[in-house]
Amino acid sequence: MRHSGRPDPGRYPYLDHRVVAGRARSPIGFSHRGFAPEGDENTMAAFQRAVELGFRYLEIDVRASSDGQVMVFHDKDLARVTDGTGPIADRTAAELSALRVGGGGGVPTLAEVLLRWPGLRLNIDVKSDDCVRPFAELVNRLAAHDRVLVASFSDRRRRRVLRLLDRPTASSAGMMVNALVKLSAPLGLAAPIARGAGVQALQVPERHRGVRVVTPAFVARCHAAGVQVHVWTINERRDMDRLLDLGVDGLVSDAADVLATCLRERSAWTGAQPGQEP
Repeated sequence: MRHSGRPDPGRYPYLDHRVVAGRARSPIGFSHRGFAPEGDENTMAAFQRAVELGFRYLEIDVRASSDGQVMVFHDKDLARVTDGTGPIADRTAAELSALRVGGGGGVPTLAEVLLRWPGLRLNIDVKSDDCVRPFAELVNRLAAHDRVLVASFSDRRRRRVLRLLDRPTASSAGMMVNALVKLSAPLGLAAPIARGAGVQALQVPERHRGVRVVTPAFVARCHAAGVQVHVWTINERRDMDRLLDLGVDGLVSDAADVLATCLRERSAWTGAQPGQEP
Protein backbone atom coordinates (compact mmCIF):
# COMPACT_ATOMS: atom_id res chain seq x y z
CA MET A 1 0.00 0.00 0.00
CA ARG A 2 1.11 3.54 -0.72
CA HIS A 3 0.92 5.92 2.24
CA SER A 4 3.75 8.43 1.87
CA GLY A 5 1.96 10.56 -0.68
CA ARG A 6 -1.16 11.05 1.41
CA PRO A 7 -1.77 14.56 2.70
CA ASP A 8 -1.22 15.36 6.36
CA PRO A 9 -4.56 15.97 8.13
CA GLY A 10 -2.86 18.60 10.31
CA ARG A 11 -5.30 20.13 12.74
CA TYR A 12 -8.25 18.02 11.56
CA PRO A 13 -8.21 14.76 13.57
CA TYR A 14 -11.25 13.53 11.63
CA LEU A 15 -9.00 12.83 8.65
CA ASP A 16 -6.34 11.00 10.65
CA HIS A 17 -7.67 7.49 10.12
CA ARG A 18 -5.50 5.21 12.22
CA VAL A 19 -6.36 2.38 14.60
CA VAL A 20 -3.44 2.96 16.93
CA ALA A 21 -0.93 5.74 17.39
CA GLY A 22 2.03 5.40 15.07
CA ARG A 23 0.25 3.34 12.43
CA ALA A 24 0.36 4.75 8.93
CA ARG A 25 -2.91 6.23 7.71
CA SER A 26 -4.97 3.98 5.46
CA PRO A 27 -7.89 4.71 3.15
CA ILE A 28 -11.18 5.58 4.81
CA GLY A 29 -14.13 3.29 4.22
CA PHE A 30 -17.40 5.24 4.34
CA SER A 31 -20.62 3.27 4.69
CA HIS A 32 -23.15 5.24 2.60
CA ARG A 33 -26.27 6.03 4.69
CA GLY A 34 -25.31 3.06 6.85
CA PHE A 35 -25.68 -0.45 5.49
CA ALA A 36 -29.22 -0.77 4.17
CA PRO A 37 -29.67 -3.72 1.79
CA GLU A 38 -33.39 -3.75 2.69
CA GLY A 39 -33.86 -0.04 1.98
CA ASP A 40 -33.86 1.40 5.51
CA GLU A 41 -31.17 3.97 4.71
CA ASN A 42 -30.12 6.60 7.26
CA THR A 43 -31.72 4.72 10.15
CA MET A 44 -30.34 3.58 13.48
CA ALA A 45 -30.65 -0.04 12.30
CA ALA A 46 -28.64 0.69 9.14
CA PHE A 47 -25.96 2.43 11.18
CA GLN A 48 -25.80 -0.48 13.62
CA ARG A 49 -25.24 -2.90 10.74
CA ALA A 50 -22.34 -0.78 9.49
CA VAL A 51 -20.84 -0.63 12.98
CA GLU A 52 -21.11 -4.41 13.26
CA LEU A 53 -19.18 -4.71 9.99
CA GLY A 54 -16.43 -2.65 11.60
CA PHE A 55 -17.05 0.79 10.09
CA ARG A 56 -15.84 3.85 11.98
CA TYR A 57 -17.01 6.28 9.28
CA LEU A 58 -20.52 6.81 7.92
CA GLU A 59 -21.73 9.08 5.15
CA ILE A 60 -25.11 10.57 6.11
CA ASP A 61 -27.46 13.42 5.17
CA VAL A 62 -29.26 15.93 7.38
CA ARG A 63 -32.30 18.18 7.06
CA ALA A 64 -34.31 20.18 9.58
CA SER A 65 -37.71 19.28 11.00
CA SER A 66 -40.45 21.90 11.38
CA ASP A 67 -39.44 22.37 15.03
CA GLY A 68 -35.78 22.92 14.21
CA GLN A 69 -34.32 19.51 15.02
CA VAL A 70 -31.51 18.10 12.87
CA MET A 71 -32.88 14.93 11.26
CA VAL A 72 -30.85 12.28 9.42
CA PHE A 73 -32.61 12.03 6.06
CA HIS A 74 -31.64 12.43 2.42
CA ASP A 75 -34.69 13.47 0.39
CA LYS A 76 -36.64 16.70 0.55
CA ASP A 77 -39.84 14.65 0.39
CA LEU A 78 -40.76 11.66 2.54
CA ALA A 79 -42.43 9.48 -0.09
CA ARG A 80 -39.51 7.51 -1.56
CA VAL A 81 -38.37 5.70 1.60
CA THR A 82 -41.05 6.22 4.28
CA ASP A 83 -44.75 5.51 4.79
CA GLY A 84 -45.36 9.26 4.90
CA THR A 85 -45.72 11.92 2.21
CA GLY A 86 -44.89 15.58 1.83
CA PRO A 87 -41.81 17.64 2.73
CA ILE A 88 -39.76 16.57 5.73
CA ALA A 89 -39.65 20.25 6.74
CA ASP A 90 -43.43 20.15 7.41
CA ARG A 91 -43.14 17.49 10.15
CA THR A 92 -41.96 17.75 13.74
CA ALA A 93 -39.14 15.57 15.02
CA ALA A 94 -41.65 13.48 16.98
CA GLU A 95 -43.78 12.93 13.87
CA LEU A 96 -40.72 11.93 11.84
CA SER A 97 -39.51 9.48 14.46
CA ALA A 98 -42.90 7.73 14.28
CA LEU A 99 -42.65 7.04 10.54
CA ARG A 100 -41.36 3.78 9.08
CA VAL A 101 -38.28 4.08 6.86
CA GLY A 102 -37.95 1.17 4.43
CA GLY A 103 -40.24 -0.83 6.68
CA GLY A 104 -38.00 -0.24 9.69
CA GLY A 105 -37.58 2.38 12.39
CA GLY A 106 -38.28 6.07 12.11
CA VAL A 107 -36.17 9.05 11.06
CA PRO A 108 -33.46 9.58 13.71
CA THR A 109 -32.07 12.86 14.94
CA LEU A 110 -28.40 13.60 14.46
CA ALA A 111 -28.08 13.99 18.22
CA GLU A 112 -29.27 10.38 18.66
CA VAL A 113 -26.57 9.12 16.33
CA LEU A 114 -23.77 11.17 17.88
CA LEU A 115 -24.73 10.09 21.39
CA ARG A 116 -25.36 6.43 20.56
CA TRP A 117 -21.91 5.86 19.01
CA PRO A 118 -19.43 8.31 20.57
CA GLY A 119 -16.50 6.88 18.59
CA LEU A 120 -18.17 7.10 15.19
CA ARG A 121 -17.08 9.71 12.64
CA LEU A 122 -19.72 11.16 10.34
CA ASN A 123 -19.41 12.61 6.85
CA ILE A 124 -22.47 14.87 6.90
CA ASP A 125 -24.11 16.33 3.82
CA VAL A 126 -26.10 19.38 4.94
CA LYS A 127 -29.00 19.24 2.49
CA SER A 128 -31.05 22.35 3.31
CA ASP A 129 -30.53 25.98 4.32
CA ASP A 130 -32.90 25.68 7.28
CA CYS A 131 -30.58 23.04 8.74
CA VAL A 132 -27.45 25.23 8.78
CA ARG A 133 -27.87 26.95 12.13
CA PRO A 134 -29.34 24.06 14.13
CA PHE A 135 -26.65 21.75 12.76
CA ALA A 136 -23.83 24.10 13.75
CA GLU A 137 -25.38 24.69 17.17
CA LEU A 138 -25.65 20.93 17.78
CA VAL A 139 -22.01 20.29 16.81
CA ASN A 140 -20.91 23.14 19.09
CA ARG A 141 -23.07 21.93 21.99
CA LEU A 142 -21.82 18.34 21.77
CA ALA A 143 -18.23 19.42 20.98
CA ALA A 144 -18.36 17.05 18.00
CA HIS A 145 -16.02 19.06 15.75
CA ASP A 146 -13.42 16.29 15.47
CA ARG A 147 -16.12 13.70 14.70
CA VAL A 148 -17.76 15.35 11.70
CA LEU A 149 -16.82 16.43 8.21
CA VAL A 150 -19.07 19.16 6.81
CA ALA A 151 -20.19 18.50 3.24
CA SER A 152 -22.73 20.02 0.88
CA PHE A 153 -23.23 20.31 -2.86
CA SER A 154 -23.66 24.03 -2.10
CA ASP A 155 -20.37 25.70 -1.18
CA ARG A 156 -22.32 28.71 0.06
CA ARG A 157 -24.24 26.55 2.54
CA ARG A 158 -21.08 24.71 3.59
CA ARG A 159 -19.26 27.97 4.29
CA ARG A 160 -22.21 29.25 6.33
CA VAL A 161 -21.94 26.18 8.55
CA LEU A 162 -18.18 26.60 9.01
CA ARG A 163 -18.60 30.25 10.03
CA LEU A 164 -21.00 29.22 12.81
CA LEU A 165 -18.77 26.50 14.25
CA ASP A 166 -16.59 27.54 17.18
CA ARG A 167 -13.67 25.20 16.39
CA PRO A 168 -11.91 24.14 13.18
CA THR A 169 -13.88 21.35 11.51
CA ALA A 170 -12.99 19.28 8.46
CA SER A 171 -14.88 20.04 5.27
CA SER A 172 -15.15 18.76 1.71
CA ALA A 173 -15.76 20.85 -1.37
CA GLY A 174 -19.11 21.50 -2.98
CA MET A 175 -19.73 21.36 -6.72
CA MET A 176 -18.23 24.75 -7.56
CA VAL A 177 -14.99 24.28 -5.61
CA ASN A 178 -14.64 20.71 -6.89
CA ALA A 179 -14.77 22.04 -10.45
CA LEU A 180 -12.33 24.88 -9.71
CA VAL A 181 -9.79 22.53 -8.16
CA LYS A 182 -10.12 20.03 -11.01
CA LEU A 183 -9.60 22.73 -13.64
CA SER A 184 -6.84 24.60 -11.81
CA ALA A 185 -4.81 21.63 -10.56
CA PRO A 186 -2.73 21.33 -13.77
CA LEU A 187 -1.76 25.00 -13.27
CA GLY A 188 -0.54 24.39 -9.72
CA LEU A 189 -3.41 26.39 -8.19
CA ALA A 190 -5.19 23.60 -6.31
CA ALA A 191 -3.60 24.43 -2.95
CA PRO A 192 -4.53 28.15 -2.79
CA ILE A 193 -8.06 27.43 -4.02
CA ALA A 194 -8.55 24.69 -1.42
CA ARG A 195 -7.17 26.89 1.37
CA GLY A 196 -9.34 29.81 0.32
CA ALA A 197 -12.41 27.59 0.18
CA GLY A 198 -11.66 26.01 3.57
CA VAL A 199 -11.63 22.40 2.31
CA GLN A 200 -9.41 19.48 3.23
CA ALA A 201 -11.01 16.89 0.93
CA LEU A 202 -12.61 16.56 -2.46
CA GLN A 203 -15.47 14.07 -2.61
CA VAL A 204 -16.15 13.24 -6.23
CA PRO A 205 -17.61 10.60 -8.54
CA GLU A 206 -15.11 8.72 -10.66
CA ARG A 207 -16.86 10.11 -13.72
CA HIS A 208 -19.16 13.09 -14.21
CA ARG A 209 -21.26 13.44 -17.36
CA GLY A 210 -18.98 11.07 -19.22
CA VAL A 211 -15.76 12.84 -18.17
CA ARG A 212 -13.30 10.97 -15.97
CA VAL A 213 -12.68 12.99 -12.82
CA VAL A 214 -10.42 10.64 -10.86
CA THR A 215 -7.14 10.06 -12.69
CA PRO A 216 -3.63 9.37 -11.40
CA ALA A 217 -2.64 12.96 -12.19
CA PHE A 218 -5.70 14.37 -10.38
CA VAL A 219 -4.99 12.32 -7.25
CA ALA A 220 -1.30 13.27 -7.28
CA ARG A 221 -2.06 16.98 -7.70
CA CYS A 222 -4.63 16.93 -4.89
CA HIS A 223 -2.14 15.20 -2.60
CA ALA A 224 0.55 17.72 -3.51
CA ALA A 225 -1.94 20.43 -2.49
CA GLY A 226 -2.61 18.68 0.85
CA VAL A 227 -6.15 17.67 -0.13
CA GLN A 228 -7.60 14.19 0.29
CA VAL A 229 -9.62 12.50 -2.46
CA HIS A 230 -12.75 10.50 -1.54
CA VAL A 231 -14.72 8.79 -4.33
CA TRP A 232 -18.45 7.94 -4.38
CA THR A 233 -20.46 5.75 -4.75
CA ILE A 234 -18.31 2.66 -5.41
CA ASN A 235 -20.11 -0.68 -5.06
CA GLU A 236 -18.09 -3.18 -7.15
CA ARG A 237 -14.98 -4.86 -5.76
CA ARG A 238 -12.99 -4.44 -8.96
CA ASP A 239 -13.63 -0.68 -8.91
CA MET A 240 -12.65 -0.45 -5.25
CA ASP A 241 -9.32 -2.17 -5.91
CA ARG A 242 -8.61 -0.06 -8.98
CA LEU A 243 -9.26 3.23 -7.18
CA LEU A 244 -7.31 2.21 -4.10
CA ASP A 245 -4.42 1.31 -6.37
CA LEU A 246 -4.56 4.89 -7.67
CA GLY A 247 -4.00 6.09 -4.09
CA VAL A 248 -7.39 7.63 -3.28
CA ASP A 249 -7.91 8.41 0.40
CA GLY A 250 -11.45 7.13 0.83
CA LEU A 251 -14.30 5.24 -0.80
CA VAL A 252 -18.02 5.73 -0.19
CA SER A 253 -20.10 2.61 -0.78
CA ASP A 254 -23.63 1.23 -0.49
CA ALA A 255 -22.04 -2.24 -0.46
CA ALA A 256 -20.50 -1.89 2.98
CA ASP A 257 -19.94 -5.64 3.28
CA VAL A 258 -17.95 -5.69 0.03
CA LEU A 259 -15.91 -2.62 1.01
CA ALA A 260 -15.12 -4.03 4.45
CA THR A 261 -13.87 -7.27 2.88
CA CYS A 262 -11.84 -5.35 0.29
CA LEU A 263 -10.08 -3.20 2.89
CA ARG A 264 -9.39 -6.12 5.21
CA GLU A 265 -7.93 -8.24 2.42
CA ARG A 266 -5.70 -5.34 1.40
CA SER A 267 -4.63 -4.89 5.06
CA ALA A 268 -6.03 -1.37 4.81
CA TRP A 269 -8.94 -1.67 7.23
CA THR A 270 -8.90 0.91 10.01
CA GLY A 271 -12.30 0.14 11.47
CA ALA A 272 -13.31 -1.57 14.67
CA GLN A 273 -13.52 -5.34 14.54
CA PRO A 274 -16.98 -6.79 13.86
CA GLY A 275 -19.18 -6.48 16.94
CA GLN A 276 -16.86 -3.95 18.58
CA GLU A 277 -18.20 -0.47 19.28
CA PRO A 278 -16.33 2.23 17.34
